[in-house]
Amino acid sequence: MARSSEVIRQWRLLREIEASRGVTIRDMAELAGVTTRTIRRDLDALQEAGFALYDEMYEGQKRWKLRSRPFNGLEDTSFTLGELSALYFSRTLMECLTGTPFQDDLRQAFAKLEQALGPRMQAFLDRLPAAIDAKPVPTPSGGILEQRRTIGQLLDAVLHQQRLVMRYHSFSSGREKTYRIDPYRLVYAQGGLYLFAYVSAYKKMRTFAIDRIKHLTVLAEKFQVVEDIGKTTFPHSIGIHDGEPEQVKIQFSPQTAPYIQERVWHSSQTIEPQGDGSIILMLDVCIDATLRSWILGFGPVVKVLWPAHLATSVAEALSTAHNRYKSNGGERSRRHNR
Repeated sequence: MARSSEVIRQWRLLREIEASRGVTIRDMAELAGVTTRTIRRDLDALQEAGFALYDEMYEGQKRWKLRSRPFNGLEDTSFTLGELSALYFSRTLMECLTGTPFQDDLRQAFAKLEQALGPRMQAFLDRLPAAIDAKPVPTPSGGILEQRRTIGQLLDAVLHQQRLVMRYHSFSSGREKTYRIDPYRLVYAQGGLYLFAYVSAYKKMRTFAIDRIKHLTVLAEKFQVVEDIGKTTFPHSIGIHDGEPEQVKIQFSPQTAPYIQERVWHSSQTIEPQGDGSIILMLDVCIDATLRSWILGFGPVVKVLWPAHLATSVAEALSTAHNRYKSNGGERSRRHNR
């Protein structure tokens, strides 16, 4: 932990020096809450790592500064300190893409950056991710090489507006079906890649999971965009579904209210505090499986107030779960009595 706090302190010093017109050693010591001797050791370590630090006299005081190109050995780039730190922190956040077709490409990209940095600066920056971590989300298993081929075909078709014939395994029906589609956009959401495409047979936009695409044929014919999908995909869903929005009212208990208030669950949300400490969350969203699962995940601390059909479906799901546990309990009791 001592090494982690040291590198975080040194990184803060770098950012302070970059943001100012020069900082004295005494000012840095007060900022970091350490001695001037510790700051001198930090500055030596940063210079050895390859950061272009220097000192000069200004208004009768020796002040430390960072050159406009802050990295020795990276003269051909225009990275600022903030940009490089963002890249290194994003490497940790991008661990969520482990198991996807982008995993190897990301590792190769960072490997090239590390080669340009040099071993000492690389060793320093490699200690930064200790200050931040990311938990990977569940990703589809198997078939990564095949997915990479599929994604390559889809990207080309999206960019060149080429029509596709796709054989797809439907999760809901459990059967394969062939679609003639116009691919509009690839979307990464909830640990998976999805294709947003126009299906001419239905005259509708549909969402397809990339890992359930069994075969693609790229046709020579081009398509014209017939529907403006805007910058945001699935604007009316808290998940990855599309549909007409409805007003939804959900009441959360006083114990859960602070957690709900701290987050933006959807751009349409409004919150009404109640006299007993509970809150009512109001959303304009489509009612889909993701919304039901999200509500059910709160268990007994939530109640759907509107619409009635959503309240009924949630109540039925809870009743089914209760009966299943009750049935399992009875089975265990019979086994115990034998």
